[in-house]
Amino acid sequence: MSSKSPEEILFKTFGYSDFRGKQKEIIDTVVSGNDALILMPTGSGKSLCYQIPSLVRKGVGIIISPLIALMDNQVSSLRHLGINAAYINSSLSWSEQQNIENKLKKGEIDILYVAPERIVKEEFLKLINELNNTVGLALFAIDEAHCVSEWGHDFRPEYRQLSVLDVRFPNIPRIALTATADKPTRKEIVDRLKLDKSKIFISSFDRQNISYHLRYKDKAKQQLLKFIKTKYINDSGIVYCLSRKKVEQTAEFLQRNGLNAMPYHAGLSSEIRNMNQKKFLHSEESSIMVATIAFGMGIDKPDVRFVAHMDLPKSMEGYYQETGRCGRDGLPATAIMFYGLGDLVNLKRFIESSEKSEERKRVESQKLNALLGFCESIDCRRKIILNYFDEEFSGSCSNCDNCINPPKKWEGHIAAQKALSCVARTGQFFGVMHLIDVLLGNSTPRTKQHQHGLIKTWGVGDEYDKKKWGSIFRQLVASGYLHADISNYGALKLTTKSRKISDVNEVWFRDDVTHSEKYESKKESNSGSQARISNESFREELEMAKEQPLWNILKEWRSKTAKESDMPAFVILHERTLAEIVNKEPKSLSELNDISGIGQTKLDLYGAQLLTILNS
Repeated sequence: MSSKSPEEILFKTFGYSDFRGKQKEIIDTVVSGNDALILMPTGSGKSLCYQIPSLVRKGVGIIISPLIALMDNQVSSLRHLGINAAYINSSLSWSEQQNIENKLKKGEIDILYVAPERIVKEEFLKLINELNNTVGLALFAIDEAHCVSEWGHDFRPEYRQLSVLDVRFPNIPRIALTATADKPTRKEIVDRLKLDKSKIFISSFDRQNISYHLRYKDKAKQQLLKFIKTKYINDSGIVYCLSRKKVEQTAEFLQRNGLNAMPYHAGLSSEIRNMNQKKFLHSEESSIMVATIAFGMGIDKPDVRFVAHMDLPKSMEGYYQETGRCGRDGLPATAIMFYGLGDLVNLKRFIESSEKSEERKRVESQKLNALLGFCESIDCRRKIILNYFDEEFSGSCSNCDNCINPPKKWEGHIAAQKALSCVARTGQFFGVMHLIDVLLGNSTPRTKQHQHGLIKTWGVGDEYDKKKWGSIFRQLVASGYLHADISNYGALKLTTKSRKISDVNEVWFRDDVTHSEKYESKKESNSGSQARISNESFREELEMAKEQPLWNILKEWRSKTAKESDMPAFVILHERTLAEIVNKEPKSLSELNDISGIGQTKLDLYGAQLLTILNS
């Protein structure tokens, strides 16, 4: 065990004077040799929960991580802090891997990152066993532990084999970490990893600085462009698309409109993906990554100001994880989604056409339905998200579209009856667009072919336009009055609930027509949250710092230093740290050491340079 305490490592190595939230309790649990399951939101400091115990306990800490890019990102940051960190993965040559293995055997590496595919191989398990008998094993950390679960996640089969670590090394503490997991997923993580004796730590899922906004698709790329140019023209963001083709199209569209956008998906060569990722991470100005969900896991770029979804995600867990990649610096950020009923049909088709078990298909379909309900709700977005993860939240957050600009409601019992009757009288064989044509009395080749001009619902809905009827059908699906039959190209079908519509006195709809394009959050009126107070305080400090000439001088120095080191600028110093330096103007190394985010390593590396700038 190291002679240094967790508090000492936190301050001298990482440059922070205090632990956040449950970090201290988690670290003490693992340092004591106990297992732990950690649920903490993105940007809350999960990594420290295994990095510090790895440095306190005897031996090497082995971190199981799913992505090469994530390993590279974390190892580079740790090495910059003077920590002996390394990874072994397919990006290394055989000789490079051998070199790291030799260092491991000599006790020259404190933290090692490996992929789940590698660690379950017998050859690598033998290496780990040798290390256990010589230099020692500090811990096993299983990052992105939700990958263990079958339900609602694209999982790696090897994650489900990691219980071998409990069998082979029962005395080595294991820590499993995830930013999102509902109760069934948490149970499955515990069961599959044999963590039944672990202590479970659940932090608040409330990312209070993120403002949630949803829009129904209406020329989505134009909507996205307007959003970016209105609010985030000079900032970084991530845009998620469901398909590779859409990634390419959206990136090209943004480029044509003068934005620094780049694509990222599994169909691109590793060279292009790595190049685009590096550009995105290293950029201090506006940069937009347009990507499939293959991008983002573990990416720690603190100044991502927005995350946009061009399609409906697969689940609330996926939505939460992906939106959590913005605002990691604590400053205000926006999560915006453009969705449509077609997204639901496409995703359900993917589920039904997969080779998954019927039970897994059922669960994934339920999760998708829950997300659609979230989209169509008139309630506070934050409340719905937190309640989904079994966290109590009452009132309104004043920081989502439904709270900032509450949607109007209208009673639409008659409209609902017309829509359901149209579905019934056309035989439950048609999708939304055809049904709307029937209700509006639009003569088309298809309505003529099926002689739908002769049925009783022909033209009975001309009081509303096509957009309004689209909203009505979408909300009827979300509320369970209809469901989309994937086996029949998304044809709408009646449900048990719809057949009882005559017993219902009122059916309420949200009015999409009045949905505002406001994105700014209101001031908190009823919150005593220290986190929100802290974020607002930081925002004021940052704005005050930016008004000083010293701010630009330090930014130029940071950019130059980052380029020379081939590191992202935020790895050199976070903007929070720069702002504190500007506002406090430290005059000595001792005073500089008191600045949050400057540990001993960064003091040694940059202290003299910073003092020269400050004293000039």
